Amino acid sequence: MAQPQPKAKDDGPRHVAIIMDGNGRWATQRGRPRLFGHQAGARRVREIVEACPDLGVDYLTVFAFSTENWKRTQSEVAGLMNLFRRYITREAKSLKANDVCVRFIGDRVRLDQKLVSMMDELEALTANCKTVNLTIAINYGGRDEVARATKRLARDVADGKLDPDAVDEETLPKYLDTCVLPDPDLVIRTSGEARISNFLLWQSAYAEYEFIDTLWPDFTAEEFSTLVEGFGTRDRRFGAVSA
Repeated sequence: MAQPQPKAKDDGPRHVAIIMDGNGRWATQRGRPRLFGHQAGARRVREIVEACPDLGVDYLTVFAFSTENWKRTQSEVAGLMNLFRRYITREAKSLKANDVCVRFIGDRVRLDQKLVSMMDELEALTANCKTVNLTIAINYGGRDEVARATKRLARDVADGKLDPDAVDEETLPKYLDTCVLPDPDLVIRTSGEARISNFLLWQSAYAEYEFIDTLWPDFTAEEFSTLVEGFGTRDRRFGAVSA
């Protein structure tokens, strides 16, 4: 049987979402604290972002901290929050220089005000950038996002701004955190776990998934390129039947 031929880059994924898993195990394997792994994982983000333009990836969404991650130890959570602040401080100029537009999704209410202010400032700084759209999910959960969106939709119905009979599957996405983004074409999860962990539940209804064994700090631009290029060989039917 003839092997499927890779399609042109134009047929590749426009939007890739990544569940960055395995930082803690990576650190443990090296006899280091978990936060050491998170620091290594944060550095890996830059490499993947820089690889996007040549691969035709316009949108990259990364899962940095879930609504469930508050269950971790207080010291790990505090370390992660400090890491987010340091990431913004360290990467802001580089992101701007590389024409990367940064957005944050998730519920900001539980985050400390200093971090929220830094997130706002980075979004404003990069608002006019166009080469890559980087979305960072912090205190994000798919169910929480849908619940918050439904509340906003319900308020508009109650205020007479929205006819309930006009609500359909195209309505709710307008209230989601990702309302300005296209749905992901490809979702990658590192570290060998085969679950979606409450990530982009609505948006990923027809996304292709790749569950790989590589721990996130070891995930290279070369492996990313292989997965993106492999996407072009898939037959995406969206519920229909191939002719």
